[in-house]
Amino acid sequence: MKSLKVVFLGTPEFAKTSLEAIHQSHHEVVGVVTVADKASGRGQKINQSPVKIYAVENNIPVFQPEKLRNPEFLEELKKLEADVFVVVAFRMMPKVLFGMPKMGTFNLHASLLPDYRGAAPINYAVINGEEKSGATTFFINEKIDEGNILLQEELTLLPDENAGSLHDRLMEMGAKLVVKTLDGLAENSITEKPQPEVENPKNAFKIFKEDTRIDWTKSSKAVHQFILGMSPYPAAFTTLKIGEEEKGLKIFAGKFEISNHGKTVGSLEISKNEFKIYTEDGIYFPSELQLEGKKRMNIKDFLNGFRNFDEIKMA
Repeated sequence: MKSLKVVFLGTPEFAKTSLEAIHQSHHEVVGVVTVADKASGRGQKINQSPVKIYAVENNIPVFQPEKLRNPEFLEELKKLEADVFVVVAFRMMPKVLFGMPKMGTFNLHASLLPDYRGAAPINYAVINGEEKSGATTFFINEKIDEGNILLQEELTLLPDENAGSLHDRLMEMGAKLVVKTLDGLAENSITEKPQPEVENPKNAFKIFKEDTRIDWTKSSKAVHQFILGMSPYPAAFTTLKIGEEEKGLKIFAGKFEISNHGKTVGSLEISKNEFKIYTEDGIYFPSELQLEGKKRMNIKDFLNGFRNFDEIKMA
């Protein structure tokens, strides 16, 4: 089978798995483009992206341009004479870059396009209680996530699956799909197809801090799916009032029951043995949580940390 020369563009762990799959295939990774190293944390330790770490360990040339239109960077990439560019969890690219290789540039997206275009497809598939999700490879054009589809594969969501476990399953599945796409392009056996015209495709906009607040006026099922869809990252939160102090409370997991409780929606009952929050149509029982300034813990350890439950209210 024909081997393709590939430039890979990506940053996080999700992308690294695809890079590793290409590197272990018969295709050749001639270069990797990733974000610049960043200083973070208290000690301002320099952090390298998972993609860069893998590339350096495997002696693959790495490019970390601040600007993707930088002429010197573009000239260096041209010299690699790649057949195709592969993009996984990277950033917006100018046409001067994605139009460079003769076979084009394709992207791996963690949804069944045209649904869930955008930055957070995995989170929204869980939040919306989808029964299936999947991965799509498609040629990049000037519109976000709207290029012609190459290959698509679907998977069924597991009961009570959270965004973290779906991420990991799609990461593995997506890596295989990337190699399959390269094989198909090498053999000229893939017919690209325009994305279906959908009147109201489901969106997966970028999630900001204010988007992660739990709305207790929703149904118990909607609250449950929202918490799963934000878990473990960026994490759904609510606010407690402990005495005079307000503290954020992240909730990672729990269960619910439907009931006509007659209580104020969004109020809580808390004691040594249980913690329940009243929703529109029932009760939510958090099982894994993290109070601002504390570590993540199970409900038993969380409740053991309090002496006076009377002073705890929903803010």
